[in-house]
Amino acid sequence: MEIQTLTLKEYKSIYDTMYSSLCLFSNKYVESLDIAQDIVQEVFIKIWEDKIEFKNENSIKSYLYTAVKNRSLDYLKSNYFRSTQSLAKEDVADWQTDPFFLREVVISETSVIIEKAIDTLPKKCAQIIKLSIKGMNNAEIAEELGISLNTIKAQKKIAYKRMKPLLKDYFILIAFIFEIRS
Repeated sequence: MEIQTLTLKEYKSIYDTMYSSLCLFSNKYVESLDIAQDIVQEVFIKIWEDKIEFKNENSIKSYLYTAVKNRSLDYLKSNYFRSTQSLAKEDVADWQTDPFFLREVVISETSVIIEKAIDTLPKKCAQIIKLSIKGMNNAEIAEELGISLNTIKAQKKIAYKRMKPLLKDYFILIAFIFEIRS
């Protein structure tokens, strides 16, 4: 396959597709969504300004995740961060390992897949599922939203029924995520 520089349309498409997952990924390192967003924007600016060329979509994703990881680690090693935050050397060493990197890439990509499936749900169903993912139980969700417990259960049932076919191809990936998070 011929190596090409991205057109503006391709660049925008990649940005729109990858931005959220890259921000979540960077946030795992820097623990600040604002800083993570800055880091991701810096990476995209560098790609555009340097007219970096890619062979295919996989090489673009690989480059983006690696560049965001490196920028995130650079931020953590910076004089500013070290002067304002306490950071154990063991943490940075762990964050530089391939298993940590790969695990966080999988989590970020899976989060985007699940978010897209949730976005297909009716508004109330989506709201209930998002609260459930945040760790709230049915009673807490019912109280938060001011609706009955039975309504919560019914909405969850509708949500799971609609999401199941959308996520069936990703079952093993999602199961892997829940396994590594527990």
